[in-house]
Amino acid sequence: MDVLVADDEQPARDELAHLLRRDPRIGEILTAVSGAQALRMLTERIVSIAFLDIHMPGLGGMELARSLAGLARPPAVVFVTADDARAVDAFDIRAADYLLKPVRQERLRQAIDRVGELCGSAASSEGEILTVTVGSSVRFVSRNDVRWVQAQGDYSRLHTVDGAGHLVRIPISELEQRWADAGYVRVHRSYLVAASAIDEATLSGGEPSVTVGSVVLPVSRRLLPAVREALVRRDGAR
Repeated sequence: MDVLVADDEQPARDELAHLLRRDPRIGEILTAVSGAQALRMLTERIVSIAFLDIHMPGLGGMELARSLAGLARPPAVVFVTADDARAVDAFDIRAADYLLKPVRQERLRQAIDRVGELCGSAASSEGEILTVTVGSSVRFVSRNDVRWVQAQGDYSRLHTVDGAGHLVRIPISELEQRWADAGYVRVHRSYLVAASAIDEATLSGGEPSVTVGSVVLPVSRRLLPAVREALVRRDGAR
């Protein structure tokens, strides 16, 4: 999830960004020094969560949150403030959470959990929705459209049904865990594949492999049992 942090105090911005980087669910972290700057950025970029300080010069966090409601895809709003007297106001404008400074890592994790529950994207029939950048624009890619995934360091490249390859800042090991129940199987340290997308499997001989469309992917010998089991489950469900 890409997020934005808006706070006029640099130490507060830096600390929250530092805590957010520890959460593997967080992608790009945008920062703004004022409510006005945050509003400009959010009209140009789609993010999942906006972490807003309430008291900022000019456009404050409450007013900014009301303005965001008019966006086509408004982010979830989490207020981060030293003011403990505005929580009722915050929830009146449908804030996802209200964090008091100094923010604790566990409390921040709970706020991100809450946003996930409110969005409910992972449990929808569309499957998990990922945000990818294509040039200067942002696209949303459904997990159900991803046929196979290629590891690229701390990133993963999603190969979709339309033949596109989208880079996301999520390690393949994390996607393996998140998508196991959706029928994705790790076939190699570098590849994760939707079992339903496998057209042909050669799991014996010197070079085990699976074929997805016109692409042949190697299968690691240590992962052969898991691949066989995934194919049996797939065929049994048909």
